[in-house]
Amino acid sequence: MSSLRPWFALKSVPGVGNLLFRRLLEQFGSPEAVLTADVTALQAVQGVTSRLAAAIRRYRVPDWVDRELEAVRQKGYTIVTQTDPTYPPLLRQIPDPPPFLYVYGSLPASGLNIAVVGSRNATDYGISSTRQLCMDLVRQRVNIVSGMARGVDTAAHSGAIAAGGHTVSVLGTGLDRIYPSENKGLFHKIAENGAVVTEFSLDTGPDAHHFPARNRIISGLCHGTVVVEATGRSGSLITARLAAEQNREVFAVPGNIHSFKSVGTHTLIKEGAKLVVHAGDILDEFQHIQPHEQGASTTPKPSAPPLTDDEAMVIDSLEADAVHIDDLARKLTFPSGRLSGLLLQLELKGLVAQSPGKRFALAPGIDRQQSNQRNVNQEVSSE
Repeated sequence: MSSLRPWFALKSVPGVGNLLFRRLLEQFGSPEAVLTADVTALQAVQGVTSRLAAAIRRYRVPDWVDRELEAVRQKGYTIVTQTDPTYPPLLRQIPDPPPFLYVYGSLPASGLNIAVVGSRNATDYGISSTRQLCMDLVRQRVNIVSGMARGVDTAAHSGAIAAGGHTVSVLGTGLDRIYPSENKGLFHKIAENGAVVTEFSLDTGPDAHHFPARNRIISGLCHGTVVVEATGRSGSLITARLAAEQNREVFAVPGNIHSFKSVGTHTLIKEGAKLVVHAGDILDEFQHIQPHEQGASTTPKPSAPPLTDDEAMVIDSLEADAVHIDDLARKLTFPSGRLSGLLLQLELKGLVAQSPGKRFALAPGIDRQQSNQRNVNQEVSSE
C-alpha cells in the first residue's frame, strides 16, 4: 500500500485534475518522478503554471491517506492505478481517466463490455426489457456495466447475475456509502460476479455533481452504451453523449410512443443511435471483437426446478406484464400470506420477477407452457 501514497499525494495537489494528472504521468512516467521533478521540467508540461509547479514541489501526503489505504486493505478492496496492467484499457483511452480506481471484486480481464443505463423510475416494460437484454448478452460472454441506480441499472446488474455473467457497477459515491441503500445486497452480489468500482474516496457521499463524472467512467469502460427508457432530461442521455464523444457506439431500446419516459431514447434513435430490439442488434456491431453464434447461447440454461400444484397455478395466472399481488390474490382466491410465500419461492426459482409496488410477472425469458411442460416431464419421469 505504501507504493500508492505518491498517487494520492499528487491527486490531492490543488489544481491537479484528471487530465493534468495524465499529462504529468505521460511526461514523467510515475507520480514519484513528478513529485521530485524540478520546477522547470514541471512547467514544460501543458497546464502547469509556476504556482502549480511550486505547489507540486511542496507536496505533503495528507494525513487521511494512510488511514484510507489501511481501510482499503482491511475491507478487502484494491486500488488499481493507470500503470497497473489490470487497469481497464478502454478507460485509459478517454481524455480524463481516473488516475486510480477503488475496486471491490475483480475487473473482467477481457471481452466485450456493454453499458446498459436508463430511468431510475422505469416502467415494468423497461425493467423486463433490460433484464432480458442483459441475460441474452451475458450468455454471449458480454460483460454488463451500469451504475447500480434504481430502475434500469438495477435490472441490468440483476439480469447479468441471473444468467451467470460478469457485471461491473460504477458508483458516484465511495465504496463505504452504498447508494441507494436498498441495493446493499446487490452491491455484494456484483462484487461476487464482477466488480464495483469508483474514483471517489471510501466515505464520499452521493453529491449530485459526482454522477455526471461517474457516467464518463461507465461509457469509458465500454465498447458501446445502451439506453433503455429515458426522459428528455435523463442523466442517461449524458452517458450516451459521453459515449459518442469517446468514439463509442450508442444504442437505444424503443419504447411507448405515448410515454414521456421514451422521449430520450427516441431522440437518440432520431440522432443516429442504433435501435435495439434484441441482443443480436448489439452483437452485430462487434463481430470483430468477440465471435458469437447468432440466436444461440454459449451457456446452457439450467433446467427448471419442479413446481408444486399451487406454484403451477400461480405461473398460469401470470403474464409478461406485472400484476399487483392483491389482484392476483383475488384471481386465485389464495390467502395473502400463502400467496406471498409462493411468489417468494417462484422468485428464488427464477420464474417470477417482482417490480416496485408489490407487482409480479413472469421472469423475462420464461415461457409458461415450457415451464409447465418441464414440470409434467419431471412428474412423468418420477412415476
